[in-house]
Amino acid sequence: MSRAANATLLPELRLAAQTGSRLIAGIDEVGRGALAGPVTVGVVVFDLRQLPQEVQSSGAGVWAPLDGVRDSKLLSAAARQQWQPSICDHAEAYSVQHSSPETIDAVGLTAALGAAGRAGLAAVHEQLGRPVDHVILDGVHDWLNAAVPVLTMPKADTQALSVACASVLAKVQRDGLMTQLAAEHPEFCWESNKGYGSAVHREAIRASGPTEHHRRSWSLGLEPLPGL
Repeated sequence: MSRAANATLLPELRLAAQTGSRLIAGIDEVGRGALAGPVTVGVVVFDLRQLPQEVQSSGAGVWAPLDGVRDSKLLSAAARQQWQPSICDHAEAYSVQHSSPETIDAVGLTAALGAAGRAGLAAVHEQLGRPVDHVILDGVHDWLNAAVPVLTMPKADTQALSVACASVLAKVQRDGLMTQLAAEHPEFCWESNKGYGSAVHREAIRASGPTEHHRRSWSLGLEPLPGL
């Protein structure tokens, strides 16, 4: 894949130049469209004033230790695993938080995303000892509803390095969780489909019924469940 597909720090550096922000958090979610498992939100913070001078002045926004990080969907599972420790080492702060299927059913997906995102922000604020200056949030809708400035950016996970890193951390952690849950419910093949609606997964729901890890308020290919 070409270098053009790599995320860079250009969006973060532009935002810093426009707003004076120093601590910028990239936020992305994983698991939005799954039938089972949590929705997971990653938060990665970079301190732009601690970046090497050549990164800030080169005009390319390329940071050598993380050059090659992309949106998690553009990386293989092995590559995501390889990048995870480097991302954690070079981030000023980071967090991954989940909202459970029970929460999604109770309050809806958007509110569940917001709850996980705000929990992630609270965790990095505790690590930093202060709030971040700005958030870059993947997408066009601000589902975060946080008490810090938020810049929504379509396809931010393919452009902004902080957001791409957040997507990788979230994907690695959620995939690991779904693989663990697959051992409890092997008929759903969560180790391969990660809770998304594959044909095998949907057929297993029809044959065995949903588990406590399924989003029961969603269309699972079944008759409406009692009380929903």
